[in-house]
Amino acid sequence: MGLAIETLGLVKRFGPTTVLHGVDLAVPEGCVYGFLGPNGAGKSTTMRALLGLIRADAGTIRLLGHDLRRDRRAALRHVGALIEQPALYDHLSGTDNLRLTRIMLGLPSGEEGRVLEVVGLTQAGRKLVGSYSLGMKQRLAIARAIMGTPRLLLLDEPTNGLDPDGIIAMRDLIRDLPNRIGGTVFVSSHLLVEIEQTASVAGLMQGGRLVLQDKVSALLGAQSILRVTVDDPVRGAEVLAAMGLRGAVIEGAALVMPIARDDPALPAAINRALVEAGLAVSALERERPNLEQVYRRATIQPLAAVA
Repeated sequence: MGLAIETLGLVKRFGPTTVLHGVDLAVPEGCVYGFLGPNGAGKSTTMRALLGLIRADAGTIRLLGHDLRRDRRAALRHVGALIEQPALYDHLSGTDNLRLTRIMLGLPSGEEGRVLEVVGLTQAGRKLVGSYSLGMKQRLAIARAIMGTPRLLLLDEPTNGLDPDGIIAMRDLIRDLPNRIGGTVFVSSHLLVEIEQTASVAGLMQGGRLVLQDKVSALLGAQSILRVTVDDPVRGAEVLAAMGLRGAVIEGAALVMPIARDDPALPAAINRALVEAGLAVSALERERPNLEQVYRRATIQPLAAVA
């Protein structure tokens, strides 16, 4: 399987400020790729560069095998996108909004009905867009983006501002889109739990750098998270470091660290060592790791200095 998106050494500066530091994306074809990071991490800048809306200062971008700088038309021919808030005509129906796009793209009649069905808006197609909820408008914008069946779809924060029902509907739609369009979906978000439930591959951005990139299953790995609540977490971290466990992070009154799932004896050994050191352990819990914890481990320095 090839790559839908490949960037090598992508750099972008705005004046003296570098906002992208050598980003190397590798997005497999046919997946939902979750592009994660807090606001200001460089996600939107990267997506604008991928679409040719801004020019990178260094590096290369290949979309569906085509170099964006050398052959912009070929690179973008089969790419759809929803960036920021959708621009829709509230005084027209959903179908009429799509009809305008269909005519401009020279697509055959009936395309409106096909994409409305994909995003679950068939019954709402005749209603004025001004009566749509925000979630319906987002889905209509996605319907417009997939007209002509692009092989690559870029969605920038599609759940922003949605209520819980809208988020659930958008999550289900995104998860199913690769099968529905026969292509790749690249979706940015700062909501790690949403990406964990929709994406099969993820890239994690921090400060304009891609700090992690892999299959979600690989990022979660064969580890679980051990959370130990102790009366003196700093002293507790020193005890763990003496045991050779240097990856602990303090979260409030707890020490949090990854441990192998197939090591059932380690939690008991940790508890015994802490108690023998005179510390009071009030809770010891094993948790399934999630992307938030993976992200924290990748971006927050562990207490290595307590060796």
